[in-house]
Amino acid sequence: MYKHLIERVAKGKKGLAVLIDPDKMAVGAVEAFVEKVESTIATHIFVGGSTVAPDATAPLILALKAFSKLPIVLFPGDVGQISNAADALLFLSLISGNNPEYLIGQQVKAVPKLRNSKLEIIPTGYILVENGKPTSVEKVTRTKPLPRKEIQTIADTAKAGELLGMHLIYLETGSGATHPVPPEIISFVKQDLNIPLIVGGGIKTKKQLDEAFEAGADLVVIGTAFEEDESFFLKLKKEPGV
Repeated sequence: MYKHLIERVAKGKKGLAVLIDPDKMAVGAVEAFVEKVESTIATHIFVGGSTVAPDATAPLILALKAFSKLPIVLFPGDVGQISNAADALLFLSLISGNNPEYLIGQQVKAVPKLRNSKLEIIPTGYILVENGKPTSVEKVTRTKPLPRKEIQTIADTAKAGELLGMHLIYLETGSGATHPVPPEIISFVKQDLNIPLIVGGGIKTKKQLDEAFEAGADLVVIGTAFEEDESFFLKLKKEPGV
């Protein structure tokens, strides 16, 4: 997945990931959902959530793989969401926070599951940006997002992640966010990075998606917008023949 993403970025191609929370998607609804996803410009399916019921992730991934050829990427909130049924794993470190459990603790706990895994493991620096209201990520991790006005701090945090060896930076305002990451922040962060930038949270319109791409996001993640309004799929239809 990472090599393919790098190749797309080099060609100036953008990616769109549809994020599915295993607690919010019944296995029986997967086939119809996937049909809608694959009619759009989506390039990836992400699976995960801040909190997910035990044993909910693997059955969902297996159902997704039965109906979709898109790469299935784990975006786990904790070690319990890791499943070898997926194609790849964003090995997240919450570098915007100061809780050691989410900087390195969960990662250490994941090693026994990953040591002999065939998952493609992609080190990812995860940065939570203030959006106007508390999010589930903030509550679960007991960390505060970086203030939107502190653009230099956000950019420095992203660059620190790159210098630490992260392969991706994931800039997010959190699931159900009131506002997406502002384009000016995306642009400022992107111009200082030599690795791909993922942006998610609060994107609910085609205009906001286009703004994120234009500002420099290489891959945009949308979840809640599809959960709340499935007509959004129609706005992201593939062009004929694509």
